[in-house]
Amino acid sequence: MRRLWLSLLLVPVMVAAVALPISGAAWASPAAPGARSAPAARTAPAAPARALQPGMKGSAVKALQRRLAALKYYPGAIDGRFGTSTLEAVWAFYEVQGLTPHNYVDSAMKWRLAHPKAPRKLVSHGGANRIEVSLYREVLVLYRNNQVQLISHVSTGGHYHYCSPGGGCGYAVTPTGNYHTVVFMRGWVHVPLGEMFNPVFFIGTAFAIHGDTDVPLAPVSHGCVRIPMDIANFFHKLVKIPGEPVYIR
Repeated sequence: MRRLWLSLLLVPVMVAAVALPISGAAWASPAAPGARSAPAARTAPAAPARALQPGMKGSAVKALQRRLAALKYYPGAIDGRFGTSTLEAVWAFYEVQGLTPHNYVDSAMKWRLAHPKAPRKLVSHGGANRIEVSLYREVLVLYRNNQVQLISHVSTGGHYHYCSPGGGCGYAVTPTGNYHTVVFMRGWVHVPLGEMFNPVFFIGTAFAIHGDTDVPLAPVSHGCVRIPMDIANFFHKLVKIPGEPVYIR
């Protein structure tokens, strides 16, 4: 549900400088990183000198955006400006690769951009067209004809107790299971726990994949699957409503 924009707290001080080019052979310069074996603490350490990070602009950022887009992440406009959309695509890439997400492009990510892992399939026979949401990785993958069409960072149930202003309390958890899209509602939709933007519901009109102004690295939702606002603007156009399979694991 809608919350105040907190992601700026995660973003390091913006540096208006042009980084070293990272296209071509630069993607493969560092040694291969090791993959994490368990969820890591998601902190925001200071970026290494000249690392690509929010606020930068130039040809190196444009090369990053093009590479992410080619791999089906959504970095926003390919304009050479490292903004929020590019940052969220960087987070999603880190998550799919099994790396600890940062607010900048580190050497491990550079190596993976040249040697990327495909998203791990959650369901072996889930259908050619489907939505998969990994609670472990905090990532959504949309498949078309068994090919990845979109990869997005998400924020799911935060595992906290809450009480609704309208009465009743609950536990913030995103339910695992096999579902289907049910209905789409355009714009901001008011619900007892707040607001959803362009929600695509998959359990009645209670649980949805929806846009939010706050989609941080941590799982913080009441149980829905939050996606970035820019992706929520077009996500409903990419899926069948009703009837698109939704798998949450």
